[in-house]
Amino acid sequence: AAIGIIGGADGPTAIYLSGKLAPELLGAIAVAAYSYMALVPLIQPPIMKALTTETERKIRMVQLRTVSKREKILFPVVLLLLVALLLPDAAPLLGMFCFGNLMRESGVVERLSDTVQNGLINIVTIFLGLSVGAKLVADKFLQPQTLGILLLGVIAFGIGTAAGVLMAKLLNLCSKNKINPLIGSAGVSAVP
Repeated sequence: AAIGIIGGADGPTAIYLSGKLAPELLGAIAVAAYSYMALVPLIQPPIMKALTTETERKIRMVQLRTVSKREKILFPVVLLLLVALLLPDAAPLLGMFCFGNLMRESGVVERLSDTVQNGLINIVTIFLGLSVGAKLVADKFLQPQTLGILLLGVIAFGIGTAAGVLMAKLLNLCSKNKINPLIGSAGVSAVP
């Protein structure tokens, strides 16, 4: 299950899931998930280029409508309420996502929002790297099972990227507004 989540390059979810299902593999899974996120510019472009034509890559998409400020503010609130009711275990993880969106979109706490988007995210990334590194022991990392996780993770990441591009191409067949297939690779959550 964690390898599938690595395929989506969702580091926090992969760490959470491996912590619950296989704590002994937490370090390896976390390193794999975050390695692939860092390697997005190396892994995705060859896959995207191989699956699209130059004409498809040049498709210019039009914005269908503008999203109102009210919708931007209500989205994180409604999402958090639905997640808390339907999937309470996922509420803390998505709650932080919703809180960040609400801070940015409300415009009320501009200075705090700027700090969270820039300085704080770098500090948290450093502490996350240190804590994951502390969990990773060399004799447990260089084992066939762990190396298999790394290999399967990169395969899952590549399949996730390819599936997104191919889905966008499929949507182009039945949509009057053309979609640039490269946007399909953004379905991998490492690419916002």
